[in-house]
Amino acid sequence: MSLSAQPRFRLTRWVAAADIVDVFVYVIVLNLAAQYLPAVIAETFTLSLLTAILLKAVLEVVIAVKGRVKFRLKAATGPAGKVGGALLLWFLLAASKFVVLELVALVFGDRVSLGNFWSVTGLILVLMLARAGVRRLLADDSPPIPSER
Repeated sequence: MSLSAQPRFRLTRWVAAADIVDVFVYVIVLNLAAQYLPAVIAETFTLSLLTAILLKAVLEVVIAVKGRVKFRLKAATGPAGKVGGALLLWFLLAASKFVVLELVALVFGDRVSLGNFWSVTGLILVLMLARAGVRRLLADDSPPIPSER
């Protein structure tokens, strides 16, 4: 039996590689923030890793909901729909920061603190910029290599 004729078994991935990289980027940003900003506290590396995973989950949900709101905003035909969509988008972006603060407080108590609304807003902005930067850095823009036959 040739190699190409052998059955291929593939384990289903639960998490994409990009998600793992995102969590690593979040851990780095979170630990740098904890080192340089007194309002940001993560008592241990394990807690910062778990916080990064929590942030990844929350931010993915926020990004998905934001995408749906933006789609509805673009689909709105009247001024009431446009204004309503814009207000909903603004509310979502502001409320998500409070959700992050409350979830971190609920899950980790006093052992992890992301500060206040403004510090978590800045932290999330830096997280998103760092994530975009790393994804751009790792993007494979090279043309495919022609196969030899």
